[in-house]
Amino acid sequence: MLAAVGCYFVWGIVPLLWRRLSSVDAVELIAHRHVWSLALLLPLLIERGGWADLRAALRSPRDWWINLVSAVLLTANWLIYVWGVHAGQVIECSLGYFLVPILSIVLGRLVLGETLRPLQRAAVAIAAVGVCLLVWRLGHFPWIALGLAASFGFYGLLRKQSPLGPMLGLTVEASLLAPVAAGWLLWKAVHHEGALGHSDLRTTLLVFSTGVVTAVPLLLFGIAARRLRMTTLGLLQYLAPTCQFLIGWRWFGEPFTAERAAAFALIWTGLALYSADTLLAQRRRPGQSG
Repeated sequence: MLAAVGCYFVWGIVPLLWRRLSSVDAVELIAHRHVWSLALLLPLLIERGGWADLRAALRSPRDWWINLVSAVLLTANWLIYVWGVHAGQVIECSLGYFLVPILSIVLGRLVLGETLRPLQRAAVAIAAVGVCLLVWRLGHFPWIALGLAASFGFYGLLRKQSPLGPMLGLTVEASLLAPVAAGWLLWKAVHHEGALGHSDLRTTLLVFSTGVVTAVPLLLFGIAARRLRMTTLGLLQYLAPTCQFLIGWRWFGEPFTAERAAAFALIWTGLALYSADTLLAQRRRPGQSG
């Protein structure tokens, strides 16, 4: 639970970083995320004696394909998100992550066979009404929101089913795409383009920090995804888009109408009901997670 809360809080405030890096192309930022996250994760994994496990995972066709697909989904999610923040669409990005829990709950029910108690079903229904209200009031087709929801919802499902641990799984994902990302960055450097070597010191340091910002919350997410029910993980995900929305509204000055306020009230009501039901269930069955 603590891992999930920490993960979603970091993801909630990360638009502040991406807006600071708005001078850097979104594709280049995603390439840096892959390279520097691998640079952070690989030494940690080796220090823990995981080098043999990494080699075995990269040689296993099943692990290789699962993690390749999850890495592609994660890359798509990152790219849409960073582009959305750069385009001044933080609130629509937050809407996408409000949709993720609903999709996670549906996937948990249809794919993993998880069940919902009556109060949980009511909580999900109330939250879904709030999300639908947000979609309706957006005023245009929410491709950013839907792209973020689909990419991260299916990524969470694959991480749930992966036999690899959080750090090993994330390192495998980074290992599969970091060489491509590094090649892209090298090509830009040869053509005297890109942020590194052509930006001020603050921008350069922020670019290097993308590895930490990428790896730490994903490690926490991997821990949470393997220990919590998909439904519990889905509802906790409302923390990140709430932080994102508040940043978009209060920090970046994006509009917050009465209709959006009503939608958020419905979403938080659903979250409160679900959380209360989960806590009651844990008291009845101590020792069981989520």
